[in-house]
Amino acid sequence: MKPTRTWVLIADGARARILENDGPNHGLNAVEGLEFRGDHSATHDLVSDREGRSFSSHGYGRSAIDSRSDPHRDLKTKFADQLASVLAQRLEQKSYDRLIIVASPVTLGDLRSAISPHVRAVVVGEVAQDLTKISNDEVASHLKDVLIV
Repeated sequence: MKPTRTWVLIADGARARILENDGPNHGLNAVEGLEFRGDHSATHDLVSDREGRSFSSHGYGRSAIDSRSDPHRDLKTKFADQLASVLAQRLEQKSYDRLIIVASPVTLGDLRSAISPHVRAVVVGEVAQDLTKISNDEVASHLKDVLIV
């Protein structure tokens, strides 16, 4: 009988890694090649120096145009979309059977919006915590309610 492979995605808005568990008491092991880094650009690198300006339709005045989006937020959303794409591709390749998502609350929301219905169907647990900066061994202790490591 083939073991059930459970992937654990650990993510925040700019970093992610995927760990695998292939059965009780087998621990969590990093999946080679599946560590991700998003863009950490400073705000001045993401936007122009000044907001745009527009002419008034009444009279001769001009006014500044406010930016309608947060460039850092846009990067985090794009990062979640990229992770969702990788998860969908690897599920199609049958690289994993079940998925647990461990992410900061905002990133967890972004991932929920981004993942496909096929990936959503194999999600067996979610943990709304940022565990990106702790070791794989420490991650296991945070998953005792959703996974027998």
